[in-house]
Amino acid sequence: MTANEQLIQQFYTAFQQKDYRTMQESYADNATFNDSVFRNLDAKQVRAMWQMLISGGKDMTMTFGNIKENGNKVTAYWEAHYTFSATGKKVINKINAEFEIEGGKIVKHTDSFDFYKWAKQAFGAGGFLLGWTNSFKEKVRQTAKKKLDQYLEKTNQP
Repeated sequence: MTANEQLIQQFYTAFQQKDYRTMQESYADNATFNDSVFRNLDAKQVRAMWQMLISGGKDMTMTFGNIKENGNKVTAYWEAHYTFSATGKKVINKINAEFEIEGGKIVKHTDSFDFYKWAKQAFGAGGFLLGWTNSFKEKVRQTAKKKLDQYLEKTNQP
């Protein structure tokens, strides 16, 4: 296993153990993060996001695997199983991750998943009916961003 693959192995092992500090330390100070909900996060925001999600995800479990390096990029697959706090509905989210690594730290992290599948699970009938629309996606993104901003303010993240 290469050093970059080991970094991602350590990152996801920390995730399984709900050790957000180790996850936070995996990111460079100039890191960026994107997925279908959280867009264009900087290092401070992505570190806070993991802390917020792990602290709030009481029943969350996750599995990971298929970690592969190609140059300075590492890909992985992971699944999150949790109760979506806004609705109380169970979610299984299947995610493909891509990382760019420089100097032993993550500088770019992109998670890709099927937003519509996620929305149907997280929001039930509402997600089934509206989860495919851009307006629904945007509303979810705005709500998530607001929640993250409030978390950052409350926890006074460095």
